[in-house]
This record gives sequence, C-alpha cells and structure tokens, in this order.
Amino acid sequence: MAAGNLKLADDHRHLLMTGLPGVGKTTLIRELATRLAEFEPAGFYTEEIRNERGIREGFRLVTLCGRRLILSHIRHPGPYRVGRYGVDVEGFECLLEELDLRDSPAPLIIIDEIGKMECFSRRFIDNVMLLLGGPKFLVATIALKGEGFIKQVKGRPDCRLVTITRENRDRLPGELASELQGKLQRRAC
Repeated sequence: MAAGNLKLADDHRHLLMTGLPGVGKTTLIRELATRLAEFEPAGFYTEEIRNERGIREGFRLVTLCGRRLILSHIRHPGPYRVGRYGVDVEGFECLLEELDLRDSPAPLIIIDEIGKMECFSRRFIDNVMLLLGGPKFLVATIALKGEGFIKQVKGRPDCRLVTITRENRDRLPGELASELQGKLQRRAC
C-alpha cells in the first residue's frame, strides 16, 4: 500500500504518522485522541516549552489522564542530549512505569512520539515492541528520519505509515478517526 492511501488494511493494526517538523503531527494526534475518546485511549503527547520571548527551551509530555513531565530542556544536565536539549530519561521511565500502557485496559494507545529523545529509554523501546506485538491498537507519531529502532518500527508489516503534509493535514483527522473507529468497534464485537 502506498503512503498516500489512507485506508487501514486489515493487516495494519497500528497507525504511524510522520512528516516534517511543524507540519502538525502533534495537533493531529491530539485531535484523534479527542475524536476517539469513547474508547478511553491511554498514552501521551508532547508540548513545546517556550520562554517569555517565544523561544523553544524544551518539550513536555502530557498524559491523556493529565499528568505532565518535562522530557527535555536546555537546562537539563546529563549525558542524554539531542541538540541543545538534555533528556530526562529517568523521569520518562518513571512516567512509563506509572502509565503501564501494555497492561492498560484501553484498547487504543496513543504515543507522541517515537523519536530520538524517547529512544534513549530502554523501557520505552521495550514497551513499544510489546504494544506492537500485542492486541491493542497503537497510534503514534514517528520521526521522519532515523535509523535503528525508528527504522525498524516503520518497516513493520503490521504498521500503516501515513506522511502528513500541509496539503492533507486538514482532512486526515476525520478520515483516520473514521478508519480507527471502525476497527475498534469491530474488535469490540
């Protein structure tokens, strides 16, 4: 199936969304979480942390149940860095342990994102692999570029990869929510 074909095939349980920075991946995943709220999804999305002048200083994770954690910040010390951002891997792993997405009763797991910062965490990689192999539906944003784990996930036959562009981003929430809703309702029967 080509990336432009948005229909989720029966063998595509999981939905991965990618695209250039700033194209609207997080906006789309938040919209899908809202449109699919009846299924009580579990997971998290990211927010930018900006200073009073509007300059980005880091990223915050927000769980779908409302918990917040600073994932990375320019002032965070430590060995895990992406560009100018220090990544709080220990805090992230504690949050993952609390969320326990693999054993969540939710049939739908939402992750924003499978990216370089998150992949510093062995717990995150293990959780994603368990989710991909399990019965739940995973909807995630994933880095456009990346080797190793990112490339491995994007190449899985059970994952549908959709590239978000400025041309398709406005129609994707309705189309993807409808497809996912159908799959989740069929699974519930």
